[in-house]
Amino acid sequence: MTAHATLDHIPRDILCAADYEALAPQFIAAPALAYIAGASGDERTLRANRRAFERWQILPRLLRDVTAGHTRSTVLGRPWRHPIALAPLAYQTLVHPAGEIDTARGAAAAAACLTVSTLASHPIEDIARASEGDKWFQLYFQPQREATLDLIQRAEQAGYTALVVTLDASVQSPSRRAVRAGVALPGAVNLARYAVPPQRALAADASLIFQGAMREAPTWADLRWLLSATRLPVLVKGVLRADDALALRDAGVAGLIVSNHGGRALDGVPASLAALPAIRRAVGAELPVLLDSGVRSGSDVFKALALGASAVMVGRLQVYALSVAGALGVAHLLRTLHQELELCMAMAGCATLADIDSTLICENSDVDPD
Repeated sequence: MTAHATLDHIPRDILCAADYEALAPQFIAAPALAYIAGASGDERTLRANRRAFERWQILPRLLRDVTAGHTRSTVLGRPWRHPIALAPLAYQTLVHPAGEIDTARGAAAAAACLTVSTLASHPIEDIARASEGDKWFQLYFQPQREATLDLIQRAEQAGYTALVVTLDASVQSPSRRAVRAGVALPGAVNLARYAVPPQRALAADASLIFQGAMREAPTWADLRWLLSATRLPVLVKGVLRADDALALRDAGVAGLIVSNHGGRALDGVPASLAALPAIRRAVGAELPVLLDSGVRSGSDVFKALALGASAVMVGRLQVYALSVAGALGVAHLLRTLHQELELCMAMAGCATLADIDSTLICENSDVDPD
């Protein structure tokens, strides 16, 4: 099977959501696959994200009537049919010619909110027009505030309903797997209109990291400016600490996304799932807290909800499904995850998402947390 030989049907051997990951190498060119599947450093955090889910087991309950069951909820004042959204993921034409256009169509067909990356392969306006589904825009602060403001205004005008600002990737170690594979990334279409500020020379004894790469990194002052510059609710992605979560809540953000960037930021940090309970305890029950990184199944979704998540975001799986069957694959992936979640809920005696709590999971003593 050659790269981009997308199917017009769902293969028979796709029996669960995770099967898309196993099938993707037949549809994605090796360098692109190395970029998508890889992570920073030694990929310790990438592996930790999966181990964190394996650490927990579900404790089913008997004799519960769930015949009126559903997975509906409300997030940022908008109704969601299920608590499964698509995380921002850049450069999706690496795996499919239509890229985010088909992802948007698949997400809408499955009633899932899509978060569109600043580094999307298509203009954010075109992606917004591709479907009627709910969409958020993921924002990277730009070196010039005027460019950041223009991105915000473009998202508002295009109909995005929230901003997701990523704060954990101002600097990151490259994926060694991707570097060794020689992946070539496309240009940043949505940043093409903005002038690149001239590089300032560093002093001879200056650090390439502290005085170089981090010179344009956002600060609390930038976040306060962002909150005043948009009419959209702002969620912060990349939260792993309870004290940061509390400060962000107090600063007025509309929600948090507990995430380690799928292992792509600092290698060796905790799994997102491991960080989730302390963050939920810190901010209380009302603030929306989403979980990103490592989700591969409906049972993973259930465990995240039990540990305090309001919803989850799915990253790599969406482009694996996109590579296999385009918009149809994305829609099928989301439907499969939804059905897997419903099965867990039914067997655990949960008629609604509000019924899911930490009493329904226990630690798996057979899994080494390290």
